[in-house]
Amino acid sequence: MTEAAVTEIVDAAGERVHVVESGPVDGVPLLLTAGLGGAWFDWAPTVERLRDDYRVIVYDRPGLGLSPAADARPTLARDTWIMEALAVRAGRPVIVLAHSMAAFAAEALARLRPDDVLGLVLADPSHERTRLPPVPAGAALTPLATAAGAVLDATRLAGVAGPLARRLIIRRTSRRGDAVPDELVRSVYRRGTVLGTVIAEEIAYREMAARLAWLRRRYSFPPIPLVVVTALGDVRGPRRRRAWAEGHERLAEMSPNGTRVELPDALHMVPLDRPDVLADAVARIHRASEVE
Repeated sequence: MTEAAVTEIVDAAGERVHVVESGPVDGVPLLLTAGLGGAWFDWAPTVERLRDDYRVIVYDRPGLGLSPAADARPTLARDTWIMEALAVRAGRPVIVLAHSMAAFAAEALARLRPDDVLGLVLADPSHERTRLPPVPAGAALTPLATAAGAVLDATRLAGVAGPLARRLIIRRTSRRGDAVPDELVRSVYRRGTVLGTVIAEEIAYREMAARLAWLRRRYSFPPIPLVVVTALGDVRGPRRRRAWAEGHERLAEMSPNGTRVELPDALHMVPLDRPDVLADAVARIHRASEVE
């Protein structure tokens, strides 16, 4: 039987994170993580497709969604160990679904803890080729991002700026729009903690990409099923579209069991707009794992 959704705050790798779990308790565990600045409800249509057949676990990174403020700044190590802790809690190995920037930590987990991961679905994942900056900026700038969030809270500007920014971003990246009531979205994005965390993740992006490049040189990718979903509908110009698709092709080629699904007209928020494609990808990985 499918259990009702359970929402709780759990301890994971020294942080407290908001987790929403649904589906049969004995189902194959799926771990879902949103892109930069995202929240658990970004996965709502995808969860609707998956929760009858799988144990679906969606979580908010520290400071985002309904998770309390972070103790540690965003880094690839922090986010990877949070994911590992949640995989252990769920009963590893898990199938990980990661959107956009969250693909960095998902790939790192597969490389560092291959026994934790049954397969990966990367939904329009971020991908970069860059060297680690000599002086990571995140350590110096994250306190400023936190302070900015506090100022926005104190001046009540967060209540206006956050929901407005969210609406503008969703209009550009999704044809469907948010799948939950507007008041729920506003209640999350009017929090100064969330806005400060979004800024902190923006600051951390380059450092996290570079750290992943470092890991790739030292740890091999396991031969697990991997599906990379490419959305090209909001990538402007043939050259950029080709570069985006080629980058995703390289990601799919990390595994001998990797495949890529190209969606020429889909926008970046694949978890909102194309839950059917992600559900098919999970089913593909599940079938492949049963054969093994």
